[in-house]
Order: sequence, then structure tokens, then C-alpha cells
Amino acid sequence: MSKILIIEDEAAIRRVLSKIISEENDAYQVEQAEDGLIGIEMVKNNEYDLVLCDIKMPKMDGVEVLEKAKKIKPEVPFVMISGHGDLDTAIHTMRLGAFDYISKPPDLNRLLNTVRNALDKKVLIVENKRLKKKVSKSYEMIGESYAITHIKGIIEKVAPTDARVLITGPNGTGKELVAHWLHEKSNRIKSAMIEVNCAAIPSELIESELFGHVKGSFTGANKDRAGKFEAANGGTIFLDEIGDMSLSAQAKVLRALQENRISRVGSDKDIKVNVRVVAATNKDLKTEIAEGRFREDLYHRLAVILIKVPALNDRREDIPLLVDFFTKKISDEQGAPQKTFSDEAIEMLKKYDWTGNIRELRNVVERLIILGEKQVSANDVNLFASK
Repeated sequence: MSKILIIEDEAAIRRVLSKIISEENDAYQVEQAEDGLIGIEMVKNNEYDLVLCDIKMPKMDGVEVLEKAKKIKPEVPFVMISGHGDLDTAIHTMRLGAFDYISKPPDLNRLLNTVRNALDKKVLIVENKRLKKKVSKSYEMIGESYAITHIKGIIEKVAPTDARVLITGPNGTGKELVAHWLHEKSNRIKSAMIEVNCAAIPSELIESELFGHVKGSFTGANKDRAGKFEAANGGTIFLDEIGDMSLSAQAKVLRALQENRISRVGSDKDIKVNVRVVAATNKDLKTEIAEGRFREDLYHRLAVILIKVPALNDRREDIPLLVDFFTKKISDEQGAPQKTFSDEAIEMLKKYDWTGNIRELRNVVERLIILGEKQVSANDVNLFASK
């Protein structure tokens, strides 16, 4: 159930807004506050999914309510309610972090679309924060090899900028990890990092996923929906496996990068976005360009900074550190006593052909922890680490 607060000093408008929203969806629970002071106390003491707030109110106006609320509950979207003479102020509130504004008297369709879109974005932000907590603990860049030290140095220089980054490398090498480090060390850390696996989304749905759609734009589009670019506004969007993106979607991404604007599928209305783009691929994009499957102009837009993540076979000196890291992590996850690896076992693992890279190494370590002796031996590696 979505919990919505209406802060409005005019009782008639409060009642109308509450009635419209409540009747639209049984899952909307609407509460009311008659002025800004009461409203800000309710925001402090409750968990709201959306706040609709009038701009001109006694005791505390909407601008002040917005500023205070963003310090208390920054993830809660605010939609400002503006009179005809308040439009300039309403636009100012957007710069302060308001999701949108609606004018008095409210247009029914505009109001409901705005409410739905704001709630959609709240869900994405909350989910991203949940994942981010896991990411901060789960994603660490382990290694002291020259290749990894070099990548860490590039990240330290590039992360605070808004430069676009293209991450390349074989499957399982940790391209997603590099993307998370870029975001977490950036000036956009307080905003969302939205991930899109371009290979996992059917080509006919990728544009809707990235840019959103309007109701009726295609079969199954039964309501307006914000896309990933809108959800990432102010933050970072990570386009994983971008080499698998359709040419038509590539054209739209190129436009978004050129103009900082997107349009939802089925709409001719432009939406301004401020998004940092980080992309990754395991494909050779220059070959894809030569064979007509990837746009050269998009490649040059994406590859302002190019980070190549090495295969594990090219950084074997990091394997002891990685084994130690995975051993501790897997033991913690399983609530089991931590095992050790003999020197001979480590040497054997260093000579292994890691075609699946770090992802394969983790799986092998987990298998050896489960099936091996208290101290994993070279014999255990012989028995259980083979393909």
C-alpha cells in the first residue's frame, strides 16, 4: 500500500485531491495536513511514499517544507501544488528536489499520472538503496597486481568527474564492480545508480525500459511509466552488455547523451535528464561497428574513458588474495567455520586455466570449502576443482 500525504491549507482542495487519489486506487492511503508545520511533523514521524504540498500556506510555505523534508527524508518525492501566480516558484522547487508540480485547479489525468510516476520513482530509489547497502559490503576490488592497481588509479581520477566510461573485458572479470566503484566514489553518490542489463531485455522492450512509455503506446502499456534514465536523474545509469543493444535503442541513447533529453515511447514530449552514463561490454565494439551492429558515433560518445578489465589468467598473482577473500565471505554466508588452503593448493589454483575468470574462481572456492578437508589440500583441488 502506498502512503500519500497532502499538505494544503484550503480544506476544499484537500478533500478534492484526497477523493480523486483514493478513488483511483484502493492501494493508496491518503492523509492530510492543514499547514506546513503540521505537515513537516507528519513527515518526521511517518513513512510516506509521496507528499503533495501547496506552495502558498501560512506558518510555513511549501518551499520551506520541501527544504526541511529533503533533509529529513530525502528519498520521499514531493509534488508541489501551485496557483497561477506560483509557477516560477514551482519551477524553483524542482531545482530544490521536487519531483514535479501541478497547477490549481488540478487536471485529473495530469494529477493521477504525476502521482503514479512519482510512486514508481520512489520504488526504484528504495530498491536501489537496498541493493546499494548490499553492494557496499559485497563489492570489493581485491588485488595488488599492476593491472588492478592501474584500474584503481584511473577510478580515483575519473570518478569525481562526469566523464562517460566504457568498461570492457571478458565475462566474469568484474566489470560491474568497476562501475559500482565509479559511482560510489563520485559526486553523485547521494543519488541512485540504476543498472540495466541490455542483454536480458527483449529488443522490443529495451526502449520502454530505458526511456519509459505512455499509456496505450503498445499492447500492455496500460499506464504511463517512467524509464531507467528518469530514475537515474541526478545519479548514474549503468548500461551493462551494451553491445547487445538494438540499433534503434542505440540511436535514442545517442540522442540522450547529445542533448541530455529523452522522450518516452509513444510521446513527443522531451524530458530533461542529468545522468552520468557508464557502459560495459564483453564484445569487441570495433568489430561490431565494422559489421554494422554498433553505431560508431555512440561508441565515441561512450568511450571518453576506456577501462579494460583483465582476465584472471593475466593477473594470477592476485589469486591468493581472492581465495582468502572468498573463503571468508562464503564461510560467513554459510555460518560455517573458516577453512584454510595449503600452499600447494594455492599454487595449483594459480596454474588453473580460468576461462570463467573471477566468477569461476568463486564457484571453485565454494565447492572446495563444501567438499574439501578442514585444510583444503592439493588433492582436494585435483578432485573437486576440475571442469
